[in-house]
Amino acid sequence: MTETVLVKAENISKKFCRDLHKSLWYGVQDISSELMGRKYEHELRPKEFWSLNDISFELKRGECLGLIGPNGAGKSTLLKVLNGLIKPDKGRVEIIGRVGALIELGAGFNPILTGRENIYANASILGFSKKEIDEKFDSIIEFSELEEFIDTPVINYSSGMKVRLGFAVAAQMQPDVLIIDEVLAVGDIGFRAKCFNSIYQMMKSAAVILVSHQMPQISRVCSDIMVMNHGESIFKGKDTAKAIDIFYSFFSSEKVIVTGSNRAKVTEVILTTDQEQDVDVINYSDTLIIDLEVATDPRIKKPCVSVDIINQELQLVAQCVSNFDNFEIDNHSGSLKLSLELGEIFLNPGKYSITVSVTSEKLGEILVKSHNIKEFRVKGDFYGYAPFIIKGNWKQINKVI
Repeated sequence: MTETVLVKAENISKKFCRDLHKSLWYGVQDISSELMGRKYEHELRPKEFWSLNDISFELKRGECLGLIGPNGAGKSTLLKVLNGLIKPDKGRVEIIGRVGALIELGAGFNPILTGRENIYANASILGFSKKEIDEKFDSIIEFSELEEFIDTPVINYSSGMKVRLGFAVAAQMQPDVLIIDEVLAVGDIGFRAKCFNSIYQMMKSAAVILVSHQMPQISRVCSDIMVMNHGESIFKGKDTAKAIDIFYSFFSSEKVIVTGSNRAKVTEVILTTDQEQDVDVINYSDTLIIDLEVATDPRIKKPCVSVDIINQELQLVAQCVSNFDNFEIDNHSGSLKLSLELGEIFLNPGKYSITVSVTSEKLGEILVKSHNIKEFRVKGDFYGYAPFIIKGNWKQINKVI
């Protein structure tokens, strides 16, 4: 692998103004100062703020940098600076080779031109001759899967179709630097898989910069990671798990929400590991036991209890259902004490919440569903993929024998 540095950003800063009229006036002042050869002052003026503040990094051929952070962190602004769309107020950027960029959905496409015409227009901007475009045209169409619509004006394309065409052009033109800003999120799962496989191939000879709010995507392809917030880099390195944990720390916890027929109530949820009892922080691969106390209508003789584990992206990552585990609950008093042993937990580091549902016999009426009733955090230095369903070992502590 060649150790060529393709992207070098040194102390990049960019400021914007919240007020349109002041922004226009400041722009006139700045242009006049540059024309007069005067020293440009970088201090903030009224209504101004730093969208980027002293960002530095290097990216070599064969590396992929993941940029993560909450909305408004400055990620897209940084990509626009790197792509030459806007000029930084301080610092400098060096990029070696050809740049392929998917920064904004449909950016660079002329909506009244057809897909075919836009391919030639975009490739020409990237510096390719008509002969070179002709040679790659069939591969672009094949990758995009848009042969049927290639002579349709782009204005009639869906958002997913625009991404297909844009990524196909960028990928087949074999850029030295590929910049992607979240746009793959609108593609279907099959096309996203194809795109990431293409990124793997391009990383052998290119540098890739990827912005995404999907942490599995980041962990899957990125060799380096930077966490941004309020225009600043607060973490930079190769420790994906640590960076993702920082990212999740920006978001507040969800409140407990109870739905259902109110014929049951989850009164207590306690987490126990092989290390200690009543915990809210567990280590990756700890053995986890969930103890539940549920008050329910005693007329429901054989209720079913479901325990769901939800990640911070509100995705169900693990689920145990007593009926599916062939565990029969005996509700003889209306008060249930249950213990659910999940064994070793291989969940990605980060925050999780537990939702407990109680239904009548054979998954009928929902008696109660307590969302986010218990939160916990997983610590670890690994970020992989969590299982979707865990077969649990259920026990009823107060069952009549």
